[in-house]
Amino acid sequence: MSDKKTLSDWAALAEREVKSPPEALTWQTPEGIAVKPLYTEADLDGAGHLGSLPGFAPFTRGPRATMYAGRPWTIRQYAGFSTAEASNAFYRKALASGQQGVSVAFDLATHRGYDSDHPRVVGDVGKAGVAIDSVEDMKILFDGIPLEKISVSMTMNGAVIPILAAFIVAGEEQGVPRAALSGTIQNDILKEFMVRNTYIYPPEPSMRIVADIIDYTAREMPKFNSISISGYHMQEAGATLVQELAFTLADGREYVRAALAKGLNVDDFAGRLSFFFAIGMNFFMEAAKLRAARLLWARTMEAFSPKKQSSLMLRTHCQTSGVSLQEQDPYNNIIRTAFEAMSAVLGGTQSLHTNSFDEAIALPTEFSSRIARNTQLILQHETGVTRVVDPLAGSYYVESLTAELADKAWALMEEVEALGGMTKAVADGLPKRLIEEAATRRQAAVDKGEEVVVGVNRYRLETEDDHDILDIDNAAVRTAQIKRIEETKRRRDTAEVTAALNALTEVARSGKGNILEAAVAAARARATVGEISDAMRAVFGDHSAVPEVVTDIYGDAYRDEPELATLSARLSAVSRSIGRKPKIMVAKLGQDGHDRGAKIIASAFGDIGFDVLAGPLFQTPEEAADMALAANVHVVGVSSLAAGHKTLLPQLVETLKARGGGEVIVVCGGVVPRQDYQFLMDHGVAAVFGPGTNVMEAGRAVLDLLEGRLRNA
Repeated sequence: MSDKKTLSDWAALAEREVKSPPEALTWQTPEGIAVKPLYTEADLDGAGHLGSLPGFAPFTRGPRATMYAGRPWTIRQYAGFSTAEASNAFYRKALASGQQGVSVAFDLATHRGYDSDHPRVVGDVGKAGVAIDSVEDMKILFDGIPLEKISVSMTMNGAVIPILAAFIVAGEEQGVPRAALSGTIQNDILKEFMVRNTYIYPPEPSMRIVADIIDYTAREMPKFNSISISGYHMQEAGATLVQELAFTLADGREYVRAALAKGLNVDDFAGRLSFFFAIGMNFFMEAAKLRAARLLWARTMEAFSPKKQSSLMLRTHCQTSGVSLQEQDPYNNIIRTAFEAMSAVLGGTQSLHTNSFDEAIALPTEFSSRIARNTQLILQHETGVTRVVDPLAGSYYVESLTAELADKAWALMEEVEALGGMTKAVADGLPKRLIEEAATRRQAAVDKGEEVVVGVNRYRLETEDDHDILDIDNAAVRTAQIKRIEETKRRRDTAEVTAALNALTEVARSGKGNILEAAVAAARARATVGEISDAMRAVFGDHSAVPEVVTDIYGDAYRDEPELATLSARLSAVSRSIGRKPKIMVAKLGQDGHDRGAKIIASAFGDIGFDVLAGPLFQTPEEAADMALAANVHVVGVSSLAAGHKTLLPQLVETLKARGGGEVIVVCGGVVPRQDYQFLMDHGVAAVFGPGTNVMEAGRAVLDLLEGRLRNA
């Protein structure tokens, strides 16, 4: 046997192999963590979380003692298809095929508290989710699904009150009392103000709604999770894993304080709080993140002196990353999703959604959804990962990552505390700004090829395959929904509805009583989602965010690159020809609040040298056209992620023409199927930039259009 080798021996051998010091192999992550090529026992010095067991605080190794060896995670696929009938058929088929719970995706009209007949949602009804206008839709959605046995997760935040009220009444009318209903309502409004933007009311009354739901469910629905505190949408918006951890747990701390302010005992509700994290492509760090999250939540909750161990326990749902999916060579997405799913499982998730490979192109089809679901079934039944609790425990690398993620996230949480808590931090814009800076920085790294995305910036196919896509007939869905709304209103007792809505408004105005309790009475009387939302709007008003754009992030990454210098020179020439900088308005149409792409484009184009106007969220085509003409822009760039492009883009082009803006160039970017490109161009859109488009390439293409317009002038 040879003598025991030291770290110095390894370093010398490594240097001979790579012809440079091994430190050169260290990778700096976006989180500021230096990932070394080798980890040893010495890297665990000072890691205070070691030595714990699963099922015991601080739950680093899992909230249950036996974890998947006793019971696998729940397969909970997130889905919603246009109508309640179509979604119900999908859920029933999925449950029969091995899915173990229902997770409902609502359309954007529903998210924003509008009925399907509202003029602001013409392009949104039935797109990117199911349209729900009243209890009648909710009853169809769960027809034949035994709500006393199947848990239901609902991703709903803005219109959380009417949707949860309709679900409770639908359960009653199925014969299931609310005390027997199990599942989760997202109810995480702080995250909406940071990233996802499907809010309705300002922050203060929104926080009251959160607290009222926690209060009501603690008293009336002991099997139901009152909130799903979500980091998923933060990572999708560009947050680093440290930011996702810190801001999610800081949100949770704020919700606990809101519930305590209503007079609740911490042990009466803390055990029903749940979490929701994204799982991206940094395999080991994502698994470590979930372990760190449990450690930090136990530390956070200890400050509230609970008596029950379950009040310290973090339970989480996970979903594989949507932003990691690519339009180019999309079958690669099956592989990405499988690795992300394995990471979530090794991190100890309680339930999991796996994305379909075609979601960067369009809404998932039944074919792609089956592959996504079977990914989890194969993990559960064929890989052996369910046999051992926390199989990564003791890994020098993973335990070191767990400790470092926890330390960095805790430091950021303390920074939020110093500002006065998460509500104050959100109002000040700190989380939003940091996340948008991280998103822009990552986009620059991908565009420059520093971060490899297979099939996008390396190993690209020469030709793209065509794939079947799911195309929703928005007009037909909206027509059917309006007919059901009219029928519901015809059959209900108008006086009873009016009295219930007035009572709800009074609860909102007075601050006395519980908002959800009043809404349940209104839903039972067949008030619609829009009417219940408007009854609160009358008191709370609407929240309107002022768009802000980060600067000097994308441009700084290209500061010494000739590519930027060439583009800037062309831009200067165009500026001289027209007497000012070319002006582009970046617009979001309809109720789609996902603005990561829009913010990156606005930020990067500003750094490149364009004059950029960032339009507000939720504009109608007419409002966007008026703003563009008033600002005298040369280009309108519409960011579309929610499948409303075939309705909203032609309306924008026609409105510009009708109002004398026929010279304004309209381009579009986002999740747009290639099959729709020609349709959009036939309707006046000058260029379409799909997912994965290099921002510098988009800038060159827009300049090409401007130069062509000048030549033809």
